[in-house]
Amino acid sequence: MQKNASMPLFEVKQHDIEFYRKFIKNFIPDEIIDIHTHLWEKKKSASVLSPSPDQRTVTWPSRVAEYNTAEHLSQTYKLLFPDKKVIPLVFSNVPNEGEEDKLNCYVSKSAKRMRWPALIFSDPNWSGEELEYRIKKGGFIGAKSYLTLAPKYLPKNEIRIYDFFPPSHLSVLNKHGWIAMVHIPRDNRLKDSVNLAQLLEIDRCYNKIKLIVAHVGRAYCNSDAGDAFNKLAETRNIMFDFSANTNAWIFERLIKTVGPRRILFGSDMPITRMRMKRITHGKRYINLVPKGLYGDVSGDKNMAEVSGEEAEKLTFFIYEEIYAFLRAAKKSKLDGNDLKNIFFENAKRIINSASFENII
Repeated sequence: MQKNASMPLFEVKQHDIEFYRKFIKNFIPDEIIDIHTHLWEKKKSASVLSPSPDQRTVTWPSRVAEYNTAEHLSQTYKLLFPDKKVIPLVFSNVPNEGEEDKLNCYVSKSAKRMRWPALIFSDPNWSGEELEYRIKKGGFIGAKSYLTLAPKYLPKNEIRIYDFFPPSHLSVLNKHGWIAMVHIPRDNRLKDSVNLAQLLEIDRCYNKIKLIVAHVGRAYCNSDAGDAFNKLAETRNIMFDFSANTNAWIFERLIKTVGPRRILFGSDMPITRMRMKRITHGKRYINLVPKGLYGDVSGDKNMAEVSGEEAEKLTFFIYEEIYAFLRAAKKSKLDGNDLKNIFFENAKRIINSASFENII
């Protein structure tokens, strides 16, 4: 539940402060760019954080936040990273049909007011020319799209990247060197052969796009990887954010495959305000949360509750994410300069090169 304007959005406990100081504070740079954040106002009918009518997406993220304004995002960073300067790349939640203008308008206005870079949430039904016009008009530096916007007649597991990022859009993004933020579809996630084939094709044919694969291709479990990293070793341009992912084993393989110059820190705020710990069970991830904190989760295969001392030890999703990446970085022998690239410089480079002026 959201708090009123005079109260903190959420409680930061002593355990959280100690966790941050012990495992995170001294290992990340003082300036951070968060490459993956959502903004939207309270009045809405659907979002990437809400249940999908055709069950193309999971529903648990809708339990974390009813809305996330620019002011809420700023307050979140102050609560979670009190001694850091955090600059987000912002974009909307997934629009319902006819909502694109309203949601993108809020992001555009907020980004200009806060001096944040922003992506348009694109509709695959737009022509390439319309996408280009809308990006320029709104002051965006690229596009985010989502599998729920693919044609409704497609079964969930037959959706391809090109169904929500059509070639006409990729051509425009490539022409300007803009950013494309891709949340890959399909149940097999990163290891899916169609996803990999299209990522490799985009890398070859649209090599001026700043293509960011979100969540390390949704490889949340070890089994999601398959031989993907062997194939992705062929790429030269694709970048990966590790938002909303806590799998250190996957992070190690990502570091080995693409190196620290093509990895980006992202949070997926406000989802990662969740108090939780992620475990894996076979091919499924499960978020362990304090009993009762997020309502009745009994029907959600990706959620489970804990209580007592175990619940008291749970901290924020974003802390778990960063801690997992830092463990992988240590095993991979990354140094402070590598971490500065991952948490700041890599994002600064692509944001400034995709913009009409140096934003950061």
